Amino acid sequence: MNPHFNQSMRNAFHLALFLAFLSIFNCQQDSVSQPKDYNTWRSYQGGPDRNQYSTLSEITLDNVTDLKVAWTYESSDFGQMQMNPIIIDTILYGVTSRLRAIALHAATGKEIWRFGDSLKLRASTSRGVAYWEKDDDKRILYTSGPYLYALNALTGKSIESFGDNGKVNLSSGLGEIAKGSFLVSNTPGTVYKDIIVMPIRVPEDIGALPGNIMAFNVITGDLEWTFNTIPLPSEEGVETWEDQNSHINPLIGAGNNWSGMALDEERGIIYIPTGSAAPDFYGGIRKGDNLYTDCLLALDVNTGKRLWHFQMVHHDLWDRDPPTPPNLITITRNGKKLPAVSQSTKQGYVYVFNRVTGEPLFDIEEVPVPASTLYGEEASKTQPIPVKPKPFARQSTELTDDDISPYAENREAFLELLKQSDKRLYAPPSLDPMILFPGLDGAAEWGGTAADPEEGIVYINSQEAPWVIQMKENDTTVKNYPLGKQTYIQYCVTCHQKDRSGAVQSGFPSLIDLKNKKSKNEVALLIKSGKGMMTGFPQITPKEKEALMHFLFDEPDTIMPKNPKKIYPLAYKYAGYKRFLDSKGRPAISPPWGTMHAINLNTGDFVWSIVLGDTPELKAQGYPQTGCENYGGPVVTENGLLFIGATKDGYFRAFNKFTGALLWEYKLPAPAFATPAMYQVDGKQYIAIACGGEKLGAPIGNKIVAFSLN
Repeated sequence: MNPHFNQSMRNAFHLALFLAFLSIFNCQQDSVSQPKDYNTWRSYQGGPDRNQYSTLSEITLDNVTDLKVAWTYESSDFGQMQMNPIIIDTILYGVTSRLRAIALHAATGKEIWRFGDSLKLRASTSRGVAYWEKDDDKRILYTSGPYLYALNALTGKSIESFGDNGKVNLSSGLGEIAKGSFLVSNTPGTVYKDIIVMPIRVPEDIGALPGNIMAFNVITGDLEWTFNTIPLPSEEGVETWEDQNSHINPLIGAGNNWSGMALDEERGIIYIPTGSAAPDFYGGIRKGDNLYTDCLLALDVNTGKRLWHFQMVHHDLWDRDPPTPPNLITITRNGKKLPAVSQSTKQGYVYVFNRVTGEPLFDIEEVPVPASTLYGEEASKTQPIPVKPKPFARQSTELTDDDISPYAENREAFLELLKQSDKRLYAPPSLDPMILFPGLDGAAEWGGTAADPEEGIVYINSQEAPWVIQMKENDTTVKNYPLGKQTYIQYCVTCHQKDRSGAVQSGFPSLIDLKNKKSKNEVALLIKSGKGMMTGFPQITPKEKEALMHFLFDEPDTIMPKNPKKIYPLAYKYAGYKRFLDSKGRPAISPPWGTMHAINLNTGDFVWSIVLGDTPELKAQGYPQTGCENYGGPVVTENGLLFIGATKDGYFRAFNKFTGALLWEYKLPAPAFATPAMYQVDGKQYIAIACGGEKLGAPIGNKIVAFSLN
């Protein structure tokens, strides 16, 4: 018997079987929905099943090389635009890099309206908007900071009857515990009837809020239901936490859905991947398997009641939260069609389940993994690994000396680091370095997995960049530091280092000489609201912020705390985010550094795998294709095309989805770290993609570009 298959899982499984029986009883013998028309792009990633799939057919394998730029929209905001646009009738909706909602004419790119000029513009990211309509009431729902806004879809005006004068604070569903804490939403909510289920993002260290799943009424803004991802003492799953009051423990939190959800509209089931528990990397204060973190949850979307779940990582110590929404597909087994849900992961695994019952459709083995060497930590003895499909990214266990990049100038240093580092599967973080590969950004990432929904084939782009993970003993003695230094050590040192030098190649800028780079107003806003992957720190008191600004701007740090205190309360602290990069900022392992895969989930076998992207300076010297890091997902068409931007090299590409052969490529004005959208207006087919660049040190941009045949 699987030791992790506890009584709550049995109950969920029995309930799911009962639901499956009811489904069969209602004459749905195959339990498979009728095929849909995928000729619109009305919600995030194309539709509620998140398959990034289109049946539009004007653009074909034969004429894709004739694609030309149809229109370009220039935003007033520069920087990362991770958004996947949606198209309603003739209007394209999206979000700029400073979180302004925009509406454009989908055939010309002409701006119709823009919302957000009157708000505090935030240096954050958004992956798009959601849409709802009933009769003549048409609404765009989008987020900025902790707020969910309802806008008139035709005018862009705020709908004042929604929530508090047009907006709802998403932390309102968490009660008093949320006051003064950081919470935002980067991914569009999922709309079903008159509710919207919202993803949220919270910090990943001590002090994070619980990541409860919350549904709000689209018309009124009222909270409809909540699912507690850290169970209350009376709820199933609480036995997997040593502290049965973990939901109110100020040091424990997260378990949030940040990557988005998939919805089976006919069955009324929403599929939600949940994140890791906080704090990351050290779980000595949250012993146990920690349900319902790192799970795929199947909930009744009307009520929020759990139908079934599967935990993909027990007691997560590696920040292995699922980075993409799941895909709702149909697979064929022994001539019978089955409704399935597949979940791609950072580890390079694909988990596949019966969508109704939660039964795994490929065997999943509980594999023994190493124990922790850190005092007070109790790593799980096993982790669930799917037997098929095989991982779509290389694994740390495979790395040898031959896998150090031939292009790395300091190759000997990397050979030594590789020799010193733990490379075992699920090796727990320790005082010695370990290689996490695939890295913290995954194999799969937030751009999403495309799928042929009726054919059971998924298309996944993958990162091939390791990270170095290491802990350090934390000095928990009382410190009488000046308040500015104390605040910096408490909140900033993990990313920006003790000497403020940062880790520039890993994406964490130096704060040395900050006074010559940014104004105090800019820094104050960043501290409060965050930027990109940096969370904000609204909990910092005015006195702490004043002292921190003195420290950061090299002014006398003379404010002393009233009482000396422990700066960080745990015995161990993460030593800092460090990517395994060479002196040129390239992955220090051998290529490929980016790949693309087609996997047949009927059999679990790979259809094809190719290298994705290139390194221009190495290509110019005649070296083989290297692939490159990539953020953003693909779109596939019924008639055989796969489109993807995503790559650091800044190209938009089209491939033959049957073979993986490259058919067409176009150099964008800036890299498109986003997923494209495919649609038609007046019978003409378009594909549009946001080109914001900035990430990975790429050139910065501000354009949305749409392509058509003429």
